[in-house]
Amino acid sequence: MTPDRNPVLAASCLLAALLITLLAACDSTPDKRLLQNLNTQGFGNRYSGNAEEENWLALGDTLIISDAYNEELSLTTPVEIDGTVLLPELGAVLVAGLTRTEIEALLMEKYSPYYESLDIKVKIQTKGKKYFIFGEVATQGAQDFPGDLTIFEAVTRAVPQKDSANLGRVRLIRPDPRDPFVLTVDIGDVIEHNDSTFNILVHERDIIYVPPTMLAQLGYFLDAILFPVKQVVNGLASAFYLGNLSQGYGYYGNIGQGGGGIF
Repeated sequence: MTPDRNPVLAASCLLAALLITLLAACDSTPDKRLLQNLNTQGFGNRYSGNAEEENWLALGDTLIISDAYNEELSLTTPVEIDGTVLLPELGAVLVAGLTRTEIEALLMEKYSPYYESLDIKVKIQTKGKKYFIFGEVATQGAQDFPGDLTIFEAVTRAVPQKDSANLGRVRLIRPDPRDPFVLTVDIGDVIEHNDSTFNILVHERDIIYVPPTMLAQLGYFLDAILFPVKQVVNGLASAFYLGNLSQGYGYYGNIGQGGGGIF
């Protein structure tokens, strides 16, 4: 009887293993190591910071260095794609993601073996910081982040569509793999009732979405349904027009009979 039980036992073990695999796949709780990897490798940009608290160096920014004692150290250099800048005596130095004070401390440390007196100061000329706006606005996509920018100012800059923008349901999205921040803002309250309670500051990399009104949504829906019909009608009209041209007809009649066509 043992040989007869072996296939049953094997099948039972296979079924149990399959159930365990399915249960593990259904577990929606993110692993801490996965979240850490998302933050450091796969989520967002490689270099990050909060320029509202203290400006930091991003790819595309320009680093301006000055030194009161050593004129040769005073220079202006862009941040390369690998996050480094090329400096005298030091070569390539990784600075992307660092704040002003961190860069000053780093350069003071690295240059101290070469110079007796140092007074290094740095400035950051920002070009690499962006926020994003989409929806019912004239100017969509990535926008330069100037700092000290409210959501009302950001939406106004993008020029919302007069007839289709739903300013009462503007969404500000601040992505995060663990705890994304989403806030719905009524821009109309700022205009009509002078209520700036939710007129919050925009951060770099924030996403702003201006949704369409219900009527605009209905119009887009109908347009999508009628799109194939319009394509067919346009195609038939073009074919009819080209056919008339090939036979020597204009819009109003035969050109050979002086029918007053456009040709």
